[in-house]
Amino acid sequence: MTQAAAIATPPADGVEVVDVEPGYVGYFRLDRYRLRHRLYAGGWGPPMEREVFERGHAVAAVLYDPDKDVLVLIEQFRVGAYLALREPHLQGAFSPWLIEIVAGIIDTEETPDAVIRREAVEEAGCTIRELRPIGPILTTPGGSTETVGLYYGLVAAPPTGSVHGLDEEHEDIRVIVATPDEVWHWMDQGRIVNGPALTGLQWFRIHERELRRPSAPAD
Repeated sequence: MTQAAAIATPPADGVEVVDVEPGYVGYFRLDRYRLRHRLYAGGWGPPMEREVFERGHAVAAVLYDPDKDVLVLIEQFRVGAYLALREPHLQGAFSPWLIEIVAGIIDTEETPDAVIRREAVEEAGCTIRELRPIGPILTTPGGSTETVGLYYGLVAAPPTGSVHGLDEEHEDIRVIVATPDEVWHWMDQGRIVNGPALTGLQWFRIHERELRRPSAPAD
């Protein structure tokens, strides 16, 4: 056994928060933490300061129509993607209109399951008839507490190109219905860059042998 292999991961409670200073509070929240944590070599590290972006927690779902053998995706404008394109090395790397999976923020008393079922109707115009949890992912753990709970849902695919979303939330969301093979091609081309979408779709891709059903021949 190597020395590295013998080093144990510190316990989950091996963190001490010394102080929390509220920062900006608006659509999102930013707090400044002063904390320290246990070290692999033993003992405690020195206190450090970190600003933490409190965006909230979200849910997202890979939606699949087994009768038509198609995935239901969405496309919408994202201001963060637009501003990221100002970087010279990213110019032309992607579009600010991102291909995504249905998702939403948990900001009410609704359960995560209820949120994703509602978002499927609001964003894609379809009802989830079966829902299966995949698991949570951390989006930017170096500076944000946000998690995204991923799900897999069975639906009847709506018309591709239909537009949905809530006007009061400035949503203008286009539905994209495509076969899994088309989606894999887009992923391999780098056309899909949204993190939760890539994670969820890759999960489906890995498990497609057990999940995917060939579409029935047309009459």
